[in-house]
Amino acid sequence: MLLMLGASVISLLSPWIAGQFTLLLLNDKTTIGLSLEQLLLVWLSILAAQAALSFANQYLLSNTSEKMLSNLRIHVYDHLQSLPLSYFHERKRGAVLTLLTHDADMISGFVTGTLLSLLPQLLTLIGALGMIFWIDPTIAIIVSILIPLFYFIMNIVGRRLRPLTHQMMEEYGKTFAIAEENIGLLPIIKSFTREALESERFNQGNQRLLVLYRRYYRIQSFISPIIQFLAASGILLLLWISSHKLQTNEISTGGLVSLLLYGMLLTRPISGLADVYGQIQSTRGAATRLIDLFSNQPEPLDKGTNHLGRAKGHIQFQDVSFSYPGRDRILNKFNLEISAGETIAITGVNGSGKSTLIHLLLRFIATDSGQILIDGFPIEEINLTNLRRQVGLVQQNVLLLNGSVRDNVTYGILDAPDKDVLTAATTARALEFIQQLPDGLDTIIGDQGIKLSGGQKQRLALARALLMDAPILILDEATTMFDPEGEKSFIEECHDVLSQRTVIIITHRPASLALADKIIKLS
Repeated sequence: MLLMLGASVISLLSPWIAGQFTLLLLNDKTTIGLSLEQLLLVWLSILAAQAALSFANQYLLSNTSEKMLSNLRIHVYDHLQSLPLSYFHERKRGAVLTLLTHDADMISGFVTGTLLSLLPQLLTLIGALGMIFWIDPTIAIIVSILIPLFYFIMNIVGRRLRPLTHQMMEEYGKTFAIAEENIGLLPIIKSFTREALESERFNQGNQRLLVLYRRYYRIQSFISPIIQFLAASGILLLLWISSHKLQTNEISTGGLVSLLLYGMLLTRPISGLADVYGQIQSTRGAATRLIDLFSNQPEPLDKGTNHLGRAKGHIQFQDVSFSYPGRDRILNKFNLEISAGETIAITGVNGSGKSTLIHLLLRFIATDSGQILIDGFPIEEINLTNLRRQVGLVQQNVLLLNGSVRDNVTYGILDAPDKDVLTAATTARALEFIQQLPDGLDTIIGDQGIKLSGGQKQRLALARALLMDAPILILDEATTMFDPEGEKSFIEECHDVLSQRTVIIITHRPASLALADKIIKLS
């Protein structure tokens, strides 16, 4: 801001120097008593200072802008990561990613590129008006009356921008949500030969976005030229008045030149502030969405005060009731007690609440009533990070990192030695196929393990959970990708490992049910 203010102050000196130069040419003297060479050296010094300040300003502003954008993205990402899963269940991923890219970029650009320039522009406006008043108060009063008229016209024209920018951002999020979704569904799109249909669906969204942007830029492009035209008309009016004053010797020739240049200098902040109005309307939409994001409360990671150390694994569900918004109640006063070291199997039809029990235990979602206890402590009183470190989870829908096999197996224990990694992989029946990969543990498996088969991905997820050595292990249909012989071998090899933990198995497969000390059937 100091650099920009300095540049604005120096820019106000050039019109005055030009007036002095005019006097020197016509009258062979200036009001400050400098020779031609001295005046030109002063003018050159002013221009050099202006150039230096401009360079320093642009360099510093660019770095500040990128640093602000980087920090804002980190804050947005960290907050997104801290939100409960329910936030993401209600939104498309493309719309969420827009917050990190488009909206964060727009806010950063507005603050550093637009907001910070307001003060220097206002200073230039006030300074130029002050110099005009010093030269001729009558003309300064006329200019002061015209400026509010410019902004009144700008406000009328710009009223249509705000709802338009909101529509643009909504459509932007929808369009790129389609692209993000389709990239994830590409195997299905290809297998059902829907390439043309999906291309058309994306194109329709893209065309709607194009129409909105065209309307926006038509209005935005109209505002600045109309203000510039009105400002130029004002300068011509100023010139006409000044020429009459020159004829009556109310103003000198040098004063007329300075007056004209100060009038031209006024057009820059007037046009700049006209552009600011449109940018404000655009940025308000992005700001509204980010404010909405930050208004969502994160998961209370530190709310719980109890740290269990390594839990024994005694779990109790006491009168637990739960229903998803807008749906019938799934659990109604549900009770279940699992002893430490016990293995239970939960079966039931789809939608009976099997996975919901696990999500409640991990506090992905909260109960409507009742409570869940681990080792006698309500899970709400346990530090959330500590709670989740007690549980190793293997889901049917395996989520893997685009990295190496080692990166995925050690996802929960980053510094795990290879010996432990290989032991976990052996127990999960993953070591054989890992050894056959081109680079073994260092083989890159692609997005969501696309280079692996379904069974291989599930074995990696199981190895990842076993390496954590959590006292509670949850297998949510974890053997569905195994063939019968593989499942039998897995059960035989895992028996000793599972006997050291509290294990909850969600399954329909008879071989896995045989592992359980007791079976719970939900209806």
